[in-house]
Amino acid sequence: MKRALKLVASLLVTLLFTWWAFRDTDVQSQWASLRSADYSYVLPYLGILTLIHICRTLRWGCLLSGMERVPFRPLNEASGIGFMMLLVLPFRLGEFARPFLIAQRSSIRRSAAMTSVVLERITDGLLVATLLRVLLFFIPGETAEIRYVKLGSTLMFAVFGGGLAFLLFARWQHDRAVNLVRITVGRFLPGVAHKMADIVDGFVGAMRQLPSARQLTFFFLLTLVYWGLNGAGMALLSRAFGCVGADAACQPMSLSLFQAYVVMTVLVVGLMIPAAPGMMGTFQAATKVGLSLFLPAAVVNNSGLAYANVVWLCQTVQQIGFGLILLSIGHMSFKDIATKLDKEGEASAPVA
Repeated sequence: MKRALKLVASLLVTLLFTWWAFRDTDVQSQWASLRSADYSYVLPYLGILTLIHICRTLRWGCLLSGMERVPFRPLNEASGIGFMMLLVLPFRLGEFARPFLIAQRSSIRRSAAMTSVVLERITDGLLVATLLRVLLFFIPGETAEIRYVKLGSTLMFAVFGGGLAFLLFARWQHDRAVNLVRITVGRFLPGVAHKMADIVDGFVGAMRQLPSARQLTFFFLLTLVYWGLNGAGMALLSRAFGCVGADAACQPMSLSLFQAYVVMTVLVVGLMIPAAPGMMGTFQAATKVGLSLFLPAAVVNNSGLAYANVVWLCQTVQQIGFGLILLSIGHMSFKDIATKLDKEGEASAPVA
């Protein structure tokens, strides 16, 4: 019943954001934008997405190297299938997929692998929130959209910064951090506090196995390359919507590198909102907010949303495609993995 209610809630969020994103769209103009788009840009964009996949796989390997140097093939299998399951499974159960899969392919414990995933998320969250605030300094004016984006980046920085601060405190003062959890959360939810204390204990143990300085340097370099490729790819694909040879209903658009990075960071902030599997709705709405910082509403609601749909489709097809190919190569069952993750998600639901 709880899962059903969460699924209904996530679908309602998706429907709400889909309605908001497309409420002012003229179907004829958007169809003209899609029909006249130069899809020759899709192939190089898919190539960039492949490089992005390789970068985030290798940087995860850098974080895991303090526990074990995992060869690329099993690392790639766990990464590709894990990110696919993160996209398609509800309630973010896919977050457990990579730790679960890498534990099957190495001697790394799932709790330790989960710590590496959390550190990845914190690094990405702090980087994106900081980058967005820096980029917003160069956008003139103080519109309502800019104020909302600033608020979102501040909340994002607070969430991930607070998580990092607590992990560092727990690493420094392990016993005090565990007692703090038991005193605060335990006052209201004793069972949850006990599980949270166990999680903190496992995290601290895994943080003692951090990679070498060289591997950490590679991790941060690959993180910069990863996000750099994301923004460059979004700028490249926007050139497909120049409305060359189209009728008057098409609204031409393209993004500079600066604008693409702003849209990318706004998109990442927007995707923090829980939604149904596939991120449909929140993806288009967040992209619309980012585009509205530079482009007229007529362009955003037509070519801009057509562009958002193509970006979403390319990323979704690439991520699911890689996952299915790796599942086939590894002779694995999606259903079996999803069932095990669902049981794991039920076990961790009180903590979440």
